Amino acid sequence: MQYAEVACRILLAAVFLTAAFSKASRKAAWLAFVHSLRRLEQVPGPLLRPVALAVVTTEAVAAVLLLVPARVAGWAGFALAGCLLLAFTLVIGRALKHGNRAPCRCFGASSTPLGASHMTRNLMLTCVAVLGLVGTSAPGTPEVPYALLAGAAGLVTGILVMAFEDIVTLFRPTE
Repeated sequence: MQYAEVACRILLAAVFLTAAFSKASRKAAWLAFVHSLRRLEQVPGPLLRPVALAVVTTEAVAAVLLLVPARVAGWAGFALAGCLLLAFTLVIGRALKHGNRAPCRCFGASSTPLGASHMTRNLMLTCVAVLGLVGTSAPGTPEVPYALLAGAAGLVTGILVMAFEDIVTLFRPTE
């Protein structure tokens, strides 16, 4: 496990654990997430709850796999995370194409309308998943202090990714 892989594992695990927890931790949060899926108009009504459950479960499974220090678990976690991020990007792109800017409940109670920043964030995270996949094939084991440093860098970056919408809003011109 190389340093970039460690950073990628921690970054994506933090993002997906936060995303899953923010949607499933309270009944109100869960209902708001299901409602946000309805507003995106990408999932047929009868499938809303099963799709919502599949999303949250897949986010949690990807995070757990990324936290397991085995090479195979990391590979599976990165692959699952990358597929999930691509699916999210496609859904958002399709919604935007049809003029739907309904707020996404990616990390809880955001009221930020969908936009290019969501696509950018997801594509950047997809690149992190690909980098992690490449890292799982690199030989060797990193030294513990450097691995901890890489993990801390991944965690800080993950926190910044989760705050990405707010950061973009700070720099958006006011009218």
